[in-house]
Amino acid sequence: MSNFDNRVLLTVDGQDYGGWKSVEISADLERQFRTFKLDVTWQWPGQTLDQRIRPGAKCQVRIGADLLLSGHVFKAPISYDGRQIGLSIEGSSLTQDLVDCAAINQPGQWCEQSLLKIVQALAASYGVGVVSEIAETTRLSSHSIVPGETVFQSIDRLLTLFRVFSTDDAEGRVLLARPGSGGRAVDVLELGKNILSASAPMDFSQVFSEYRVIGQHKGNDQKSGAAVSEVSGVARDSTAKRKRVTVINEPAQLTQELAQQRADWESAIRTGKALTSTYKVQGWRQSNGDLWRHNTLVRVIDPVLGFDQDLLISKVTYSLSEQGSITTLQVAPPHTFDASPVPPKT
Repeated sequence: MSNFDNRVLLTVDGQDYGGWKSVEISADLERQFRTFKLDVTWQWPGQTLDQRIRPGAKCQVRIGADLLLSGHVFKAPISYDGRQIGLSIEGSSLTQDLVDCAAINQPGQWCEQSLLKIVQALAASYGVGVVSEIAETTRLSSHSIVPGETVFQSIDRLLTLFRVFSTDDAEGRVLLARPGSGGRAVDVLELGKNILSASAPMDFSQVFSEYRVIGQHKGNDQKSGAAVSEVSGVARDSTAKRKRVTVINEPAQLTQELAQQRADWESAIRTGKALTSTYKVQGWRQSNGDLWRHNTLVRVIDPVLGFDQDLLISKVTYSLSEQGSITTLQVAPPHTFDASPVPPKT
């Protein structure tokens, strides 16, 4: 491990900054922007007070040559006492603007457009790019911005309808992703070998025996009446031990096929989320020098939690403290993020 470059560099206006005393960098499939927090001593070699990093600066974060994040500095708190001055730098991906800022497209309605086209139009208002790893979706009859909603709230309604998940990439773009598209980890997470600690909430409070999705669809010359005004889909989870029914009222225009697919998706992913677990390992890199990355498959051998299977790394956090460099990995069954999941047999 010592032969690999693990220097954390923050690049602002072409200048690289290092010398961190603590580091935390996170990337999460269920979050739309990556974050970082870097604690530093006040003065870097050869620099002066006038070159201080300020909130709003555009930046990139790397570990060695590996780009992890492109975004902005949003916070730079300073503290000092009689002995030392401390400076923290905090920031996030370019995509945070889509989570924080209002959808302002004019006109704010799309008809007969694909998911990708609508997401690209929404993100373009704030200069954020969009890339897709998924197949072209069917065209949506209509999508309208709800007054006051953020860009991502509008995007999220589309993602939920089409059972797609999105995250950001290292370039700060929206990524419409496929589970496991990052490849496979070289190392195995194995109890007694590289696992420092583990935790698993095993929270099944949001798992139901029956999922009902209801909604409506506008009629046309070919379809009218109950065939379009009342659209529904039902899926059942035979592993649930008692009767528990949830009803999901979908506000978007639904077809019968979309309603059934949404119900099947809800049934499949709820158990996957309940099995989400967290592991900590020493260091940021695997035995071959690759960083641990999210959206990659990893073999987990853990008889305590009951795993001997491939799981998907859904979140990764690199941290540096007095305990050294640690990677925290959140893992879940791959079908948890699949657009058309098939839950494993139990």
